[in-house]
Amino acid sequence: MNAESDERNRVAEQAPLASATGESDREERELGSRAPGFIKASKALHLSWQVGVFVVGLGVVIAGVLMLVLPGPGWLVIFAGMAIWATEFVWAQLVLRWTKRKVTEAAQRALDPKVRRRNIILTTVGLVIVAVLVGIYVWKFGITMPWKISE
Repeated sequence: MNAESDERNRVAEQAPLASATGESDREERELGSRAPGFIKASKALHLSWQVGVFVVGLGVVIAGVLMLVLPGPGWLVIFAGMAIWATEFVWAQLVLRWTKRKVTEAAQRALDPKVRRRNIILTTVGLVIVAVLVGIYVWKFGITMPWKISE
């Protein structure tokens, strides 16, 4: 079981060297295992290496998923697990490239002055609506503290 195929490597090397996202030529060709040469030389050792990388990456991804509902940087840990997988598996490398491209596109859109202006206006309107609703609630029901200040 090999995580990379000769065909994928050939296609990656023949792919256009200049990417739309500005990735370097070297990055475009680096699909596949990054295991040391002596590990790649033995099929059994390489397979055990892949299993180990998969198990470690799976543990990190599961910890990240748990951190989505528990305190902690969930998405950051999930992406760290994907980066661990990407050291060995082509599919994880492709997912990370796609994610980086989408994050870069979103950052560029967020920096657009029209989008920033719209986001600021929507945030301001939302805060005004929340403030009005809180004001109406306090006016109608008052503020009741859970402790006695007068004692």
